[in-house]
Amino acid sequence: MWRNDSYDPRSGDVSISATGASNVTLKVTQAGKTVIPDPTLPDNAAVARAKELGLGWNMGNHMDAYANGVANETCWGNAKATQATMDGVKAAGFTSVRIPVTWLGHIGDAPDYRIDDAWMDRVYEIVEYAEKAGLNVIVNTHHDEDHGDAHWLNLAGAVNSEDTNAQVKAEISAVWTQIALKFQDKGDFLMFESFNELIYSDQWSSSSNTEKKCDIINQWNQVFVDAVRATGGNNATRWLGVPGYAASPAYLDYLQVPTDPARKTMLAFHCYDPYQYTIGEQQLPDWGHTGKSFPTGEEQIKALFNSIYTNYIAKNIPIYMGEFGCSFRSKNDAKAWAYFLYYLEYVVKCAKSFGISAFLWDNGVDGYGQENHGYFNHGTGAYSSNGKEPVQAMVKAWNTTDTGYTLQSVFDSAPKF
Repeated sequence: MWRNDSYDPRSGDVSISATGASNVTLKVTQAGKTVIPDPTLPDNAAVARAKELGLGWNMGNHMDAYANGVANETCWGNAKATQATMDGVKAAGFTSVRIPVTWLGHIGDAPDYRIDDAWMDRVYEIVEYAEKAGLNVIVNTHHDEDHGDAHWLNLAGAVNSEDTNAQVKAEISAVWTQIALKFQDKGDFLMFESFNELIYSDQWSSSSNTEKKCDIINQWNQVFVDAVRATGGNNATRWLGVPGYAASPAYLDYLQVPTDPARKTMLAFHCYDPYQYTIGEQQLPDWGHTGKSFPTGEEQIKALFNSIYTNYIAKNIPIYMGEFGCSFRSKNDAKAWAYFLYYLEYVVKCAKSFGISAFLWDNGVDGYGQENHGYFNHGTGAYSSNGKEPVQAMVKAWNTTDTGYTLQSVFDSAPKF
């Protein structure tokens, strides 16, 4: 069967003839593709929370950097964060910051799993930079996940051994109890997120035993919620976030909302779709309906966000996009640069249209090429060499209130080469 890739229906005549019979002409009609409408966002807590978080920024490859099994703020090339870092991010138009933190090498032995004071104090100091800048903050555990490198959040071990699962849960409880106690007097601007991208060893897709793997993650998320809530103070009611397997939207069906007496737990997912455009090895040159590499790109993003909206936001289940992004293209390549800007603008505008707060991944790596996501200097808060233009495109997509600026108008303004 021929597929109709147009949004308009089409029709044609088909003539049938046979020896000894009269010719017959049939009218055949084929419907066009279904257009996903932009929703009218409901007045519920999920939408309100998305508006509170707004457009967010990840201080990536920073407090989540590590070498030889020990977390270190500067070992992946970023300068130490300062007050100017957060002031610059706020001035650029972001309303929230996600601070990924790796606790590797700073956790003591069982049964206390005591966190090193100096490392905890530095995380606290950076959170205060963001607080003074007027930003919402998310703090999570990040790169503590075992991706085949023997880190302590060992999902594969927990799936295959109840003893290992019990040990990991005890450590999760101890670690998050200490973090929560450190921050228990901080206000509602601060949110905790349990994990980052939990996977089974090095398996980014779960091709077998998916229910068991995801059940372990659900157990761990519940341990996290219970540990934080038990510390009292503002932790009794602050917002919490929980991701599922690989933080992938493909496994959201398996992710359970933990039991939470405060009923203030959000689900989390990441989006780097399509991989071979955003961060993959091929770094294909264009994206979207006016390009050749991913001509249905906008449809795929819109379909994903529509499913998030339909299954969660519309049902008043808060959810946020904790990471999204695209590796920088060379500004000397006019075509590649134009599509790069268009991708970022479209994704943010689409997220806003469907009531999903969005956090840009910034690893501080300036320049262009695979895994170059440097929008700001992490030490000064100044733009990277080419960071200003893409940041302005995303801020425009989130903050513009002009009724003439719609997802369709962004679509219509796609590059044409």
